[in-house]
Amino acid sequence: MRAAVLAVDAGNSKTDVAVVTGRGEVPATARGGGFRPAAVGVTAAVDALAETVGRALAAAGLPAVSHVSACLANADLPAEEEQLTAALSARAWGGSVEVRNDTFAVLRAGVAEPRGVAVVCGAGINCVGMLPDGRTARFPALGRVSGDWGGGWGLAEEALWHAARAHDGRGAPTVLAEALPARFGLPGMPELIEALHLGDLPPSRRHEMTPVLFTAAAGGDAVAGAIVDRQADEVVTMATVALDRLGLLGEEAPVVLGGSVLAARHPRLDDRVHALLAVRAPKAVPRVVTAPPVLGAALLALDRLGAPPSARQRLRKHYGARGTSAARRTQGA
Repeated sequence: MRAAVLAVDAGNSKTDVAVVTGRGEVPATARGGGFRPAAVGVTAAVDALAETVGRALAAAGLPAVSHVSACLANADLPAEEEQLTAALSARAWGGSVEVRNDTFAVLRAGVAEPRGVAVVCGAGINCVGMLPDGRTARFPALGRVSGDWGGGWGLAEEALWHAARAHDGRGAPTVLAEALPARFGLPGMPELIEALHLGDLPPSRRHEMTPVLFTAAAGGDAVAGAIVDRQADEVVTMATVALDRLGLLGEEAPVVLGGSVLAARHPRLDDRVHALLAVRAPKAVPRVVTAPPVLGAALLALDRLGAPPSARQRLRKHYGARGTSAARRTQGA
C-alpha cells in the first residue's frame, strides 16, 4: 500500500478517519470525538486527533502514508489552515499534508469531479466552491462578525428572540411563545428566559429549538415561516455568489446541500431553496449530499494522487453511496 492516503473529516462533534489505497480500497477506518481547536487549543485538538489516526494506521498495518487529506472544522482562515497544516505535518503521518475547511469534504463527496459549490447548514452555515484547476471560492464563516446568518444555532436564537418579543408585546404573535418553553417542560417564556440566563438549562440544549421552529412554520405560523424563508434566502445567496466567483453561473453546475438542517429536507425550506435557485442561478443543479464527508476527504486525496476513475468508483461503492440524493434541476424558471 505504498500509495495509501489518510483521509480525515474532523467536525465539531465527531471525527472520521480512513486509510485508502491508490485503488480506492479502504483497509481501515476509525472514529473519534470532535475537533475543536478554537476551544481547547491546536495542540490538544491534534493530540485527540492523533489517537484516532493512530488506530486507523495500526489497523491498516502502516506506520505512515504517502499523503494526508484533512478536512477540518475551524480551519476557516488561511492562517488557521497554515497553522493546522504545520501541526499535522509535525506528526509525520504522511509524506505530504493538505488541510482544508471541512465544507470542502461535503462538496467533494457530492460531485463527480472537483467542480461545483456546496452550502452546509448544520449548527452553523458555510459555503465553498471549487474548480478542477484548483481555484476556490469561500467565506470566512466566523458567524455574524463575518456577515453570516443562520444555521441551527442561529435559527434557534432567532426563534427565541421572536418568541420573547411576542410574549411581552413588542413583537408579532407567534406560536413559538408557547411551543419553545413547552419543549423544555416550562410554563412560559419568562421561565425559559430565566432558565437560560441562570444556566439551569444548558446552552447545548438550545439546538432543540430548531425543530420546534420548523414545526411551527409547517403549521402556518407567519413568524416562524418568515425565519425559515430567510434561511432559504441566505443559502441561495451564498451559493449564487460562490458560483459567480468561479464563473459557473452561466453553465450547468452542481450545488451540493449538506448539514443537518438542509439534509432534513424540511418542505418549506427545501422548496424555497430550489425555487430561488431557479431564478438566481437557473443552470444550477441542486442536490442533497448523503455520503459521509470522509468520502470527500478521501476523494480529494485521490485527486491529488491522480488516481484513475476506477479508484474513485471503488471508493464510492465502499461507502455505499453515489454521494447525492434527490437531485432536482432548476432550469426553466
